Amino acid sequence: MPTALPLPLSTPSRNLVRLTIVRGITWTGFLIAIIVGIELLHFELEVTAVIGVVVAMGLLNVLTWWRLARPWAVTHAENLLHLLADLVGLSLLFYFAGGSTNPFITYYLVPVTIAAATLPWHCAWIIAAVAMGAYTLLMFSYHPVPQFTQHYGEETVNLHVLGMWLNFALSAGLVTFFIYKMAHALRRREQALSRTREAALRNEQVLAVATQAAGTAHELGTPLSTMAVLLSEMREDTRDDEPLRQDIDLLRRQVELCKSRLRHLVESADRRRMAEPEHRDARDWLTGVVQRWLVLRPDVSHRLEIAEQRGTPWLTVDATLDQALTNLLNNAADANPNDIHITLDWSADEVTIDIRDHGPGVAMAIADQLGETFVSTKSKGLGIGLFLTHATINRFGGGVSLYNHPDGGTLTEVILPRGRP
Repeated sequence: MPTALPLPLSTPSRNLVRLTIVRGITWTGFLIAIIVGIELLHFELEVTAVIGVVVAMGLLNVLTWWRLARPWAVTHAENLLHLLADLVGLSLLFYFAGGSTNPFITYYLVPVTIAAATLPWHCAWIIAAVAMGAYTLLMFSYHPVPQFTQHYGEETVNLHVLGMWLNFALSAGLVTFFIYKMAHALRRREQALSRTREAALRNEQVLAVATQAAGTAHELGTPLSTMAVLLSEMREDTRDDEPLRQDIDLLRRQVELCKSRLRHLVESADRRRMAEPEHRDARDWLTGVVQRWLVLRPDVSHRLEIAEQRGTPWLTVDATLDQALTNLLNNAADANPNDIHITLDWSADEVTIDIRDHGPGVAMAIADQLGETFVSTKSKGLGIGLFLTHATINRFGGGVSLYNHPDGGTLTEVILPRGRP
């Protein structure tokens, strides 16, 4: 039974990847700002120390990319250590570049925001406390940069104000990027969990139907045997009434037919549990299913069209998939047995089977519920057949969709994953 593929990276691993990307962007920007400040604005910086901090953070990023290529699991503790390393690097840079007077000092908000969004509560408080402590120390101990507090004549906008604006733009952009990516990952995980819950609920319903069917088959055996015995006795008592004997013989044949169908049901279930799905050419498989269906529904007129494409559309099939497609064909025939159009097409990854009927269509009020619960489009239907059809096709990794055709009737689209020989 196909299962949902796991995400290629766990959430801590994805967060570490994004943290590494953010670190690379940030420190590249810092390096450009330092070069511009030294060469064009003649900042009085401890050049050796500042460049040394930037190089150290670059080496940390390279080491992190190497570590991400290893098969080791990433934990929240490791992400915490990386954020602490970022705070240490920022604190050293700000210490040699003006301390709290540096307009980029509020960049401390970025690791604090990342920690609050991705780490457990106590880890986020650790990052916030360390960032606050570092900011406080830099208010009293740092290497001053005169240009950060110098005014140019009567102008009200100085380098400090301009730097604060640039820092806000960078921080806002990076925080937005990271939070958006994180929220997107959470939405994907919620969708995966929702699909898993729906599949589990559907499997429970299928199991309940199978259990009821097995119990019903077992319980019907006794009354059918009783009816067979009574009909035999009634036949002996009506030797002189030929029309009545013929009616009783007809009833006996019907009872025997019911008993044989029950035996066949049990034997088929046993064989299907032991049988392995087989790989079939979708063209041959569909043609065979349609031919067997026509034996059951001789009143139907149909057209079968198979696309002329290169390559063999392989499918993984078993008897349950045959029955599922037969159920859909029967639904189309029940809607209108005239001119049912069946088409087969395929792409590199999927095989598509379309069934078009000319019936009254599907009521919009129940269109979204078909196949998910016991809802039927027939006045006397229970919806179990369509529900089991959806469950079977979903088990093979495919899906069923029903549409109201623009020219009238219903278009049933079955999509199955294309297999390999």
